[in-house]
Amino acid sequence: SAVGLIPTRFNSRRLPGKSLKIIGDLPMIIHTYRRAKIAKSLDEVYICCDTKEVFEVAKSFKANVILTSKNHKQGGDRIYEAYKKLQKKFDQVIDIQGDEPLIDPVNIDHVVKFHRKNKEYDIILPNLPTKFSRDPNLVRLIFNRSKEVLYLTRSDTPYHFVSKTNKIFKHLSVISFKPSALKNFAGYSHKSKLENLEDIELLRAIDLGLKIKTFSLKGDSFSIDIKKNLIEARKKMKKDKYYKLYKDLKWY
Repeated sequence: SAVGLIPTRFNSRRLPGKSLKIIGDLPMIIHTYRRAKIAKSLDEVYICCDTKEVFEVAKSFKANVILTSKNHKQGGDRIYEAYKKLQKKFDQVIDIQGDEPLIDPVNIDHVVKFHRKNKEYDIILPNLPTKFSRDPNLVRLIFNRSKEVLYLTRSDTPYHFVSKTNKIFKHLSVISFKPSALKNFAGYSHKSKLENLEDIELLRAIDLGLKIKTFSLKGDSFSIDIKKNLIEARKKMKKDKYYKLYKDLKWY
């Protein structure tokens, strides 16, 4: 069994109030929720928010929602609080970032199925091969031949010292946790040294020695981190095939 938990922080540092920004005819967080509901592998889906504003909007769209503490700085900590409040047991906890309104539901299914075939790993973190960029808003995965994640970074890595590449492997914000790994991850009461340096929460998992495996997916999903991303998402949503399926629903 798998539960999809969608963490969202209303007062985002780079784009305040972004979870309720309108894209097309819907708030961003409702796009993410309805797309997660399309995924066939999730038994239940919940929005995990930190303000009554988002909680009330989610309720108005008949979405499952859990109000969590405002003190959480990272999504993993927020979904762990929500998971405990559910008081149910699942084999997998799927962290689906609330700022990815163009996430492909099929990719959520791929992540769930991949983890079921690789149960020896604590965390599954997929990647999207994408055109080389020095944009620090893109988190890059560095992994070995066995697709085990060695590091995540915003920097220009690996450095083009001898040869060059036209590709990077971008962090995709659909993460499958074993419940025990999520507990270990969230139980660490403060940011780890690496996490604090790069502001990438899964560096905490690497610091803690959790085993992370990656694999590549297709698509063009991206996080809404800054206003430029929001403008791009609004353009792409007009032609999105999934949006046409759910945009007129009063509930899902």
